[in-house]
Amino acid sequence: MNVKTSALIAVIGSVCFSTTVAAATCESLKSASIANVTITSAESVPAGPFTQPGAQGGAPTQAAQPIPAHCRVKLVLKPSSDSHINAELWMPAVDWNGKFMAVGNGGFGGSIQGYGDMQVALRRGYATAGNDTGHTAADGPGGMFGLGHPEKIVDFSHRAMHEMTVTAKRLIDQFYGKAPEFSYYKGCSTGGRQGVMAAQRFPDDFDGIIAGALANRHIHQHTAGVARSIALARNPEGAIPAKKAEMVSKAIMNACDTYKEGFVNNPRACSVDFKKLACSGADADNCLTAAQLETVETFYGGLKNSKGELIFSGQALSNPLPALSPPKDVPSGGWDTVRIWGFQNEHYDWRTFDLDRDMPIIDAKVGFVDATDPDLTKFKARGGKLLLYTGWGDTGITPENTVAYYESVASKMGSSHTDFARLFMVPGMGHCRGGVGPNTFDTIGTLEAWREKGTAPSEITAFNPESGLSRPLCPYPQFAKYNGTGNMKDAANWKCIAP
Repeated sequence: MNVKTSALIAVIGSVCFSTTVAAATCESLKSASIANVTITSAESVPAGPFTQPGAQGGAPTQAAQPIPAHCRVKLVLKPSSDSHINAELWMPAVDWNGKFMAVGNGGFGGSIQGYGDMQVALRRGYATAGNDTGHTAADGPGGMFGLGHPEKIVDFSHRAMHEMTVTAKRLIDQFYGKAPEFSYYKGCSTGGRQGVMAAQRFPDDFDGIIAGALANRHIHQHTAGVARSIALARNPEGAIPAKKAEMVSKAIMNACDTYKEGFVNNPRACSVDFKKLACSGADADNCLTAAQLETVETFYGGLKNSKGELIFSGQALSNPLPALSPPKDVPSGGWDTVRIWGFQNEHYDWRTFDLDRDMPIIDAKVGFVDATDPDLTKFKARGGKLLLYTGWGDTGITPENTVAYYESVASKMGSSHTDFARLFMVPGMGHCRGGVGPNTFDTIGTLEAWREKGTAPSEITAFNPESGLSRPLCPYPQFAKYNGTGNMKDAANWKCIAP
């Protein structure tokens, strides 16, 4: 063996070794010094099933799908004197793909809720991290954690995810001896809000963002829910009993379920004149009184103030009308956001609530939680890609809200917005997942191809594992149309077309 051959073998061996051995040991990260960060543990975890923290009986989650060996780092971030953000970072022990993926939360957060997505990311070779949004159950249920703790609301809004991301990248660099080549984010609901918030406030944090079922108007969504509930308390004649709700829902499906699949393929192609359901004589189960008609039109048309300004989008015609009744005690729809965050008063009397007066007050105090800025110029300029999705069958957060944000981005950024931002509407899918439509699809692979290879998604094939249905998801405003022949459950017989 000559000197050149020996040198080449040494170089090759060094490259292979560097892909499996860290620049720092996992355990040594425990002593890493980072301002405002305490690393509580850093341990090497062998391959095997993951045990959900706090799971009853210590039962592992997804036991049939073990996760790879990894370095598990637990840390606490304290960017303010009243901050306490719990986070975890998992880094593959071998076969790291050179990338990082942060994952989001749901509802009011309060725990690391992204363990499922973290497992998926780890199996794909990612270093991955999640956080609890800066509070736990010990700080109070729902939004109570914000009572007397404005800094915790800031952490929930945007700071927890940003601080975790910056810290995770630094630890990844220490562990592997190099920074991630690409950094991505994946979240839905509150996690969807966290995703678009990052694109707006911290455009350098991520190269690509997957954001589903946007709760990006948290403040307005909750205030609108409270206002609708209070409206029924003040005018109980507008309540919708179950039989009338069923009557309205059947009218919608008769008009909008084009292919008689049990779900609406394209609600934007459908319209319903609810006035035709108005009672012409005496009240009956098959008609709506004037007060009930107003309730239904608000439910689908959205809540507006006295000036006619939209406070929050109405439900899509793809979703049924539920029975609606006055609140028995406190209003529903996000009461903590109003009384705790908006007014810092756990004894706030909802009977004094006035939408016209109080919405501006609440916006002034905590409106920063809403991620509504359509100007994504900086995110686009650095090559960022934004992949939005939501289910047309989402009864948790109206899909019209995600459409509204996407359309605002399109209006602000111009016709070239599709170069970096696309929205995929999912027929029949519920809140983030589930439902009778094509509810399973690969957002991670789609984003990777778009950001790393420049392959913009012209469609995404989605499946329903239970029914066997498959269908292309189309970049909004396109939608999938059946070609008229062949099995309707086969995606090959559907084509994306413009409206």
